[in-house]
Amino acid sequence: MERPYPKVTVTKKCEKFIKSGHIWVYSDEILHIQGTYENGDIVDVYTEKDRFLGSGYINDHSKIRVRIISKNANDRFDEDFYRRRIGYALDYRIAVMGEDFSSCRLIFGEADSFPGLTVDRFEDILVTQALSLGTERVKDLLFRLLREELLTRGVTVRAIYERNDVKIRELEGMKQYKGFYQADGLRDDLDGIVRITENGILYDVDYIEGQKTGFFLDQKYNRLAIRKIAKGRKVLDCFTHTGAFALNAAVTAEKVTAVDISETAIEMAKHNASLNGFENMDFVQANVFDLFTESALTKHKEYDMIILDPPAFTKSRSTVKEATRGYKEINLKAMRLLPRGGYLATCSCSHFMSDELFCKMLFSAAQDAGVSLRQIECRQQACDHPILWGVEETDYLKFYIFQVI
Repeated sequence: MERPYPKVTVTKKCEKFIKSGHIWVYSDEILHIQGTYENGDIVDVYTEKDRFLGSGYINDHSKIRVRIISKNANDRFDEDFYRRRIGYALDYRIAVMGEDFSSCRLIFGEADSFPGLTVDRFEDILVTQALSLGTERVKDLLFRLLREELLTRGVTVRAIYERNDVKIRELEGMKQYKGFYQADGLRDDLDGIVRITENGILYDVDYIEGQKTGFFLDQKYNRLAIRKIAKGRKVLDCFTHTGAFALNAAVTAEKVTAVDISETAIEMAKHNASLNGFENMDFVQANVFDLFTESALTKHKEYDMIILDPPAFTKSRSTVKEATRGYKEINLKAMRLLPRGGYLATCSCSHFMSDELFCKMLFSAAQDAGVSLRQIECRQQACDHPILWGVEETDYLKFYIFQVI
């Protein structure tokens, strides 16, 4: 049967790439296109030998020319198709998150076959990002189906807030903006603060002004993992943001100092500490690199556990080398500040900084610091951010806990 979609023929290199599990077609991998289309339309992708590889959204504005959403030639991209896909994503989270389903990532872009779409749930608020044109064009349908499918699972959505204030949208030919999504039955007059519970700790999440969608859900279980190590210790939590690692440490630690360069972040971290009644915490607004330099001059090893959760130092392959230097500097300084037998929790949230590169950097930093690293834990992102094998971009978070000896 003749298919109704324009036909994109790709190179052998791209064919191999897609067959290995990936779902992107770059502009320079396209040999020719048969048929007419508008950006954001669905097209079929074929090999040079005319074998079907998949269907996806096309966009001439983007270096990623086609984002594949299905490799099944029998799929028809109607409401039933998208409803099934949303149902799969929700049922997966219910299965793997259990009671943590109340605040988790419901849709994780390519890992759920929704290219460029992020949906985070904070109780009855959904916070979304649409970073591909094809997804943007069907978002009205997707948001309606999300509400309907969540309702059948006992969840009523009070509001949807769009955090489309990211520059990558411009690379797709879309404008940046943020605001409440308008639809019948949804609130658009809320203050942007929602209270959640994670690992038994209360947080007020600012989904309008906070970073990304307001809260980093991917570190949920990594934060829990540091509690046993923090017990009875003096902990320094760097790049604290809303204080999530610091608060988890404070459950068991003697004292926790939370540091961030952002005054807004420090105020929110203080608020969350007060919300939970923690009195063993203090807060410092400072550049972590400068703070480490100043602390090194005193030669006083005040802390016996340091947590490093920096923002991504690299968002492209071209800056990996520079980012590696930044990661090494911060980890080297932390290792030197710790006493022998102290503990270091460290991570990277950039997929361009591969696990191999990250470990190589840590080993080099340890050598320069004159210490050895005894590995306690090696972890990744929480399972509501699933890693899709063959799509390396979904495998991004590296998290290690070491004893420094």
